[in-house]
Amino acid sequence: MIPSLEKKVRVRFAPSPTGYLHIGGLRTALYCYFFARAQGGRFVLRIEDTDRTRFVADAEDDILESLEWVGLEIDEGPRVGGQYGPYRQSERTALYVDAATRLLESGHAYRAFDTQEEIQAMRDAGGFTYGAAGRMRMTNSLTLPKSDVEQRIAAGEPHVVRLLAPEEGAIEFSDLIKGSVSIPVRQTDDQVLLKSDGMPTYHLANIVDDHAMRITHVIRGEEWLPSVPKHLLMYEALGWTPPRMAHLPLILSPTGGKLSKRSAERQGLATTVRAYRDEGYEPGAIVNFLAMLGWNPGTEREVFSLEDLIGVFSLRRVGTSGAQFSLNKLRWFNQQHLRGMSQDDLLERVRRCAEEYGHDPADSRLEAIVHLVRDRITLAADVFAEYTYLFSDPTEYDPKGVRRRWKADSAHLVEAYADALERADSFDADDTECLLRDLAAEKAVGAGRIIHAVRLAVTGTTFGPGLFDLLATLGPRMCVRRLRRAARVLGA
Repeated sequence: MIPSLEKKVRVRFAPSPTGYLHIGGLRTALYCYFFARAQGGRFVLRIEDTDRTRFVADAEDDILESLEWVGLEIDEGPRVGGQYGPYRQSERTALYVDAATRLLESGHAYRAFDTQEEIQAMRDAGGFTYGAAGRMRMTNSLTLPKSDVEQRIAAGEPHVVRLLAPEEGAIEFSDLIKGSVSIPVRQTDDQVLLKSDGMPTYHLANIVDDHAMRITHVIRGEEWLPSVPKHLLMYEALGWTPPRMAHLPLILSPTGGKLSKRSAERQGLATTVRAYRDEGYEPGAIVNFLAMLGWNPGTEREVFSLEDLIGVFSLRRVGTSGAQFSLNKLRWFNQQHLRGMSQDDLLERVRRCAEEYGHDPADSRLEAIVHLVRDRITLAADVFAEYTYLFSDPTEYDPKGVRRRWKADSAHLVEAYADALERADSFDADDTECLLRDLAAEKAVGAGRIIHAVRLAVTGTTFGPGLFDLLATLGPRMCVRRLRRAARVLGA
């Protein structure tokens, strides 16, 4: 149970700009945002850019643009400001050095001068202790006399600062999702806190900033669960109260295992928010889909807006098992969000896609076309990508459809229907249906015999929107032209 807090809830989303925002990262941001808003708290964005070797120049821009695209309002962050800034870790180095110094002075950390070659040699010779999870302890550095350490520092010898983890005992804590957790300290290695270039690792910078920024709740992926002991050890050593923690279940690939970039690529899936945005997915659908990956509202309802999710979200309903990513489910959510739009909003979405497919966004027919197919499209661009016959005459006819639907008398029937359409005084869906059924009665054939042949003639396919609404949308001139061409091309 989440306890009542004396101070306002403060939740941070802290991505690293080492690539474009991952969909798993966005899910974490959403859960942080929902929780903060539901509790009347603050949503803080912190850019954890201390890993300069993997830094991507435009990654921060992508993170900010992605959060804005899905509608998340940042209360404090790099471009917003706030009383606990700066909000980029590369601008907060002095805080980390101070914390590392305090840990060194209290005996909770030590300076390690071991080179990578020496570490490998010690590993090969068993020169340091490995626990069940591979504890690394720089025994040579740890046992150096203080005078030697000072001399090597004065000489400018490269070194790192490592956490001195206890030998025995267990770290126990209560996770808001996982419940009671106990991890033996022997599974915690002597983590590097300050690298040889003076930059902090994630582990030191993370706890220093969470404390300095008054973060009350840390909500992050469960891959960070094994790191909690070393974080809590540092909190205790520095005399700070740790925030409450909640570790989210993994997002799994459709075939199992974590949805990594590599596993996703093997299955033809994108992993970045930018990719799904570029493919034409609606921000509301992305939000809705990701929210349901690991959380459920406790009802049968599935379709929610961002505002709806804030109102119903609770960490208590976040599961403990991994949630499987399904592109089909995402496409279903996108379809539902398109259907829920007003005609004007959907029309505007479609107009944005027009030029990409060589069409005029100001085409006066688009409104009628959108009305015709709105319940059949998954992406707004499907209007152009999937329904090309709404804009140009078909040049081919589905071979299977021809074999099944084009009979010996089909050419005669579609020609007769074209004649009837040419003579018609009006041309709405009811008119086109009445004319077809009258023709069927006159020719003593079932209406379906004409309907299937007419659909094939005007679209080149055997499926699509309601035929008579389709004919009315295309208009008499286009319909007659297509009917007569099919009769000539397909013949008897």
